[in-house]
Amino acid sequence: MYKMRSRWSVIRLVLVLVLVGLLYGFTHTKNKGRKLTGMEVHFTDENSPFITLSSVNKLLIQNDDSITSIAKETLDLKEMESRLLQNPMVRDAQVFVTADGKLGANIEQRNPIARVVDNPSYYVDEEGKKMPLSKVYAARVPIITGSSETHFTELTPLLLKIRDDEFMNKIVVGVHLSRNGSIDLEMRKMDFNVRLGKIKEIGRKFQNFKAFYQKAKRDNKLTSYRLVDLQFGSQVVATKK
Repeated sequence: MYKMRSRWSVIRLVLVLVLVGLLYGFTHTKNKGRKLTGMEVHFTDENSPFITLSSVNKLLIQNDDSITSIAKETLDLKEMESRLLQNPMVRDAQVFVTADGKLGANIEQRNPIARVVDNPSYYVDEEGKKMPLSKVYAARVPIITGSSETHFTELTPLLLKIRDDEFMNKIVVGVHLSRNGSIDLEMRKMDFNVRLGKIKEIGRKFQNFKAFYQKAKRDNKLTSYRLVDLQFGSQVVATKK
């Protein structure tokens, strides 16, 4: 009796497993044959879009078919991700199909931290790489001028410091790199430039400048200077007009 019950238990277990397998296979096949119900594109960064949704759609679906006429089984999600990553504005991308049958894409754009005046002009992103200008949005970042053989990537540590410092980010509008490697900063609505010198001890130089700025503002003397030099240790050398 015990052996018979044990045998029936095994048989029932096998039948259940077969039934589950058949149901899974049927559901999987039916799901693959379904058409897409739409598209959802989400930009995961905080920047305004440097590329249009229309451009993204064309990279994802490269024919003239309606999105709702495309079967899920025909999708190559990895190939779609690869096409998105070839766009010079895109840093990272994930493409997937949602539970309700929509083609989804999460896109992280590259983040510009300065704009180089050249022919053609371009951005430097936060990884120190060249990034083309966008036709749909212009980032408000410092303008770089001067001379460089490395597309100004040597300025990346300074540009990141400016971006991450609330005061400096508001007041610095331009960065000029001389051939000897010395750096001048152009200030918003100020008659004077700030000579930073070489890219070293940036934090200390910023603190010295802030202290000078606050004192000169209290004394109503901000318009009295043409150059503020931060190269000399803890000293701030201000040259009057």
